[in-house]
Amino acid sequence: MDFEGYNEFKQILAAILTLTIVIGLSFALEGDWNMLVQALLFSAIIIAVHVFSKKVAANLLDSDVEHEIWSFARYGLKPNWHFKKSLPFGIIIPLFFTIFTLGKLKVMTFLTYETRALKIRAAKRFGFYSYSEMTDWHNGLIGASGIFMLLVLSTLSYLSGFEFLARMSAFYAFFNLLPLGKIDGTQIFFGSKILWITLAAITLIFTAYALI
Repeated sequence: MDFEGYNEFKQILAAILTLTIVIGLSFALEGDWNMLVQALLFSAIIIAVHVFSKKVAANLLDSDVEHEIWSFARYGLKPNWHFKKSLPFGIIIPLFFTIFTLGKLKVMTFLTYETRALKIRAAKRFGFYSYSEMTDWHNGLIGASGIFMLLVLSTLSYLSGFEFLARMSAFYAFFNLLPLGKIDGTQIFFGSKILWITLAAITLIFTAYALI
């Protein structure tokens, strides 16, 4: 594993642990340790599906995608209006709402992604690959694949009797479809507004059902 791969692994692991806290804090406060273990397992499954599906989609487009915790540095319009070091909003915001509401409000905005074209893509200058650089449309497709597979996971989990996993998968898809920062929703929105609206409508149905 190279340095970039190791750094991405650490970012993904941090997201899994944070999601475990977001999902499992209420169980920990109740002393339900069995559900806390399930929260860890389900967190790993949800994020693994979300990340791996985007990597598969990127590979099909002769590109690569790298994930990292959503961070924030600029707080104003002027160039010097920024923090000296980026703040990990992907950890701070979910933990804030989780602790403030004692686990009742589960905000799940952890990871962002960057897409880059592989060298092999530059050789395909015809048809679908009429240019070697990744476009917003391709980038949006990659993000959409993550949301779509989360909804598939939610459906399969529900049909298999794992209703809690189904609900958490739907919630994760909902929060990651919000057009905030550089999380999936923003990249899908700028790639294709029609695609974003379609996914948003479907995800809202899943989320509404999960809340019942």
